[in-house]
Amino acid sequence: TECVSGCVCPEGLFDDGRGGCVKQKDCPCIHNNEWYSSGDKIKVDCNTCTCQKGVWKCTDNVCYGTCMIYGSGHYNTFDGKFYDFDGSCEYVATQDFCGDKNSSGSFSIITENVPCGTTGVTCSKAIKMFLGVMMKILSNRSATPLPAILEVIPEFELLYWNRTVGLYLVIEASNGVMLIWDKKTTVFIKLRPDYKGKVCGLCGNFDDKANNDFTTRSGLLDNNPLNFGNSWKQSPMCPDVTQEIKPCDLKPHRKSWAEKECSIIQSEVFKICHSKVDPLPYYEACVHDACSCDSGGDCECFCSAVAAYAQECIKAEACVFWRTPDIC
Repeated sequence: TECVSGCVCPEGLFDDGRGGCVKQKDCPCIHNNEWYSSGDKIKVDCNTCTCQKGVWKCTDNVCYGTCMIYGSGHYNTFDGKFYDFDGSCEYVATQDFCGDKNSSGSFSIITENVPCGTTGVTCSKAIKMFLGVMMKILSNRSATPLPAILEVIPEFELLYWNRTVGLYLVIEASNGVMLIWDKKTTVFIKLRPDYKGKVCGLCGNFDDKANNDFTTRSGLLDNNPLNFGNSWKQSPMCPDVTQEIKPCDLKPHRKSWAEKECSIIQSEVFKICHSKVDPLPYYEACVHDACSCDSGGDCECFCSAVAAYAQECIKAEACVFWRTPDIC
């Protein structure tokens, strides 16, 4: 299936993997199981890749890292590891105070998770952002999805800006930390590339390797998301999470509704994105959230879950127009 010379094509021409014979300069490239012609360009994160003679040639800009926390305990780390953790406590989302107790750092972002619904799953209720010794608190005071409150407690002149962009509140600090919040249950944390390998917490270590993201507070690697998540709680008084909650098993009458609503993620609407971002973990997270939001706001939980997939699609250069008067 690759571009190769041989008995299939005449001397000097190459099999293009699509049943044709081409000159070497016209060899196509493959990305996410899709073929691209010579000269085609694609965006990969903040870099542009061009197909040349069957090989991708990419610019080497160093990109911001993004961690996403959304819905009832879904995490997508800076290095792209997707997992669920339903703890009810305050946890370190990310910080650069890593290593020994006295290590210095410039920021810490804490997420306070509380139960939402009756199945025991948890949502992010408040985000605390410490910059230097300055503290900003984004807070959604009562359990979601009631209106959120923003509190700012400045104690230190570290420059930061906040602005509203569409549905999101954006806070950007001069130390290269950016926080994007939908005032409900979705938070994006963006870090400048010079933080690579220097951060720790539920968002992983931002070293381009997803397989070591579950590094606990004590610096040990653990394969279990529950042990990993428990290690990052702020208060030893909070109980450890000991089992994964499966809300659709607890509320089976909601399962078929959840699967029907969430099927939009795997439908034609998002087709152009499927080859770029795997829809399955987002579909499963959507069903999980739609089953668990049983104390009002179930449509909002569903909408947040679909919006999370749409956001990843936009990052992968696949714009999808999915909101309609009937849907979200």
